Amino acid sequence: MIDIKVPTVGESISEVTLLKWLKKNGAYVERDEVIAELESEKATFEVNAEKAGILKTLANEGDTILIGAVLAQIDETAEKPATESEPIQQQTTGAAAKSTAAPPPERIPVTAISNNVKATPVASAIIADKNINPTQITPSGFGGKIVKNDVLEALSNPGKKAFAGGQLFSRVVRKEKMSNLRKTISRRLVEAKNTTAMLTTFNEADMSRIMEVRKQFKDKFKESHGVNLGFMSFFAKACAIALSEWPAVNAFIDGDELVYHDYADISIAVSTPRGLTVPVIRNVESLSMADIEKKVVELAAKARDSKLTAEELQGGTFTITNGGVFGSLMSTPIINIPQSAILGMHKIQERPMAVNGKVEILPMMYLALSYDHRVIDGRESVSFLVRIKELLESPELLLFGKDPVKTLLEL
Repeated sequence: MIDIKVPTVGESISEVTLLKWLKKNGAYVERDEVIAELESEKATFEVNAEKAGILKTLANEGDTILIGAVLAQIDETAEKPATESEPIQQQTTGAAAKSTAAPPPERIPVTAISNNVKATPVASAIIADKNINPTQITPSGFGGKIVKNDVLEALSNPGKKAFAGGQLFSRVVRKEKMSNLRKTISRRLVEAKNTTAMLTTFNEADMSRIMEVRKQFKDKFKESHGVNLGFMSFFAKACAIALSEWPAVNAFIDGDELVYHDYADISIAVSTPRGLTVPVIRNVESLSMADIEKKVVELAAKARDSKLTAEELQGGTFTITNGGVFGSLMSTPIINIPQSAILGMHKIQERPMAVNGKVEILPMMYLALSYDHRVIDGRESVSFLVRIKELLESPELLLFGKDPVKTLLEL
């Protein structure tokens, strides 16, 4: 038997949670095949089989396991089960024949509803006939499927909707164990509030020019670089320039010393089903717009799939968070310690603005900068945010940080 132990994933991490087994107990596994998914307080990672053989699991999904503990065993002396190729082939052939044949009458829906809605044929027919909004129906069938009784219940109680999996006038209370990731988020947020002198300053930016640039060049940008031209590259470049001009915003406290960074490693807050993660884009000041967009797409995909490594989550010097994707108009983001500042982006909304004595409707975005007042003074924080506003409203300044005309005139 070969022991499969929980690997070391970071100096400060002593335990992990077993999220799920990807191979079941007693299954035959190949060498290097992924057998389990674990979650630490910083990231999710996979465990591979070190040898081929029969798997014996020694923990249950949801268990908290210490680093170095035996997670499973593999009997490498076991022979690989013979594959039954002929029955599988016959089964495949039969399935193919069934797929080409007409579906049985009872499976043909009387009328169609959206493919995104899971419902039985009878429920689908009633939904379409009565013109009911499926989102107003609480499913009770297996796998979240809407069944006939769910539709009848919605019809008999118009304007009333139970919580998912419950009933009207339910008093059900559920308890779930906090994941390691959620525990870490909780601890760090409280620590940030309790250990920093946090303050937030606000401003707003006219996003007209950036929206014009994106509209004019988005197709050519996608064709040239294979990635969409989003807002994050503009914000990241603007922050990199502003951080170089206001170094205190890019510093943090270490004991009785201030640590300054002559580079911009910008953390991007990404929301995932398991919680908030903040992967880092290294040396933003040295990257092109296309490089930044590619990195944002890469890190966001890794975050959604829980593939981020510990290295990709550590070492940021400044953070950008975008609550606007969820519709937030204004917020006060919490500092991502040990950093000293975080920029909050918000929803772009058309508002009447006074321009040269006239009222114009402009696409405006509120900007929020939360900062540690122990490190950053009011003048620095406000000036930093004003500089961000200037760079966003005149994106041509992002080329080298200065107005071309002023540079020409040596002003």
